[in-house]
Amino acid sequence: MTSLRDTMAVAETLWPLAGAEQWDAPGLVTGNPAADVRRILLAVDAVADTVDEAASVGADLLLVHHPLLMRGVTTIAESTAKGALLARLIRADCALYSAHTNADIVDAGTSARLAELLHLVDALPIVETSPGLGLGRVGALVEPTTLGALARRLASILPATATGVRVAGEYDRPVQRVALCGGAGDSLLAEPLVRGADVYITSDLRHHPASEAIETARVAGGPALIDVSHWASEWLWLEVAAEQLRAALPGTEVLVSELRTDPWEFVAVQ
Repeated sequence: MTSLRDTMAVAETLWPLAGAEQWDAPGLVTGNPAADVRRILLAVDAVADTVDEAASVGADLLLVHHPLLMRGVTTIAESTAKGALLARLIRADCALYSAHTNADIVDAGTSARLAELLHLVDALPIVETSPGLGLGRVGALVEPTTLGALARRLASILPATATGVRVAGEYDRPVQRVALCGGAGDSLLAEPLVRGADVYITSDLRHHPASEAIETARVAGGPALIDVSHWASEWLWLEVAAEQLRAALPGTEVLVSELRTDPWEFVAVQ
């Protein structure tokens, strides 16, 4: 029987906590390290739907990408959202563990997975944190294409969301060198490898950083922008993580949640 402590040791091998950003809070949130783990459910977010799913499938561990307790809290009363989730997990005897930026930087992490699905050649980190590891990825498409065709390809790869795929740039603009960052990546907009790409794919692009990047590109060169769902860009990684856990923990059942935890439900077309 595999214990939670053994499972965490595997997670530490796959996604070392030392690789996390200083502001991040990955690792064990709740659970007894000595408890048995027979079934793991993977999800991007610990929200009511995925916590209920973990309880309903009898998971002993809910392993998520986004930490539930990213910032300090002063109460976990059940009258609060996070307190209610933690209480539900504890009653279901289900541990909670997260692998966040430490899972972003590895060679089978969130950005690497998206680069793999786009078949980028010679992909390397945008910001290297240690040899071969780091934030984002940049590489070349096997064949040049257009911005519009690349956006449509992304839409076919990513799970459907209300906001879909948003693009800043001409539909017929030629693209081959692609920079990308799963999750929120506007902090990398000024990086030389992003500036030197034909297109930058990421999530949660805010108005002012995106507008400034496009205006800068008009006078000094720079990439077109493609903005995709934060949840969708990282959900693609879950199956990779599940396969790694299955290989390392052959006696443990590993499931991937297919619930959409993107917060947006619909759009009204003008």
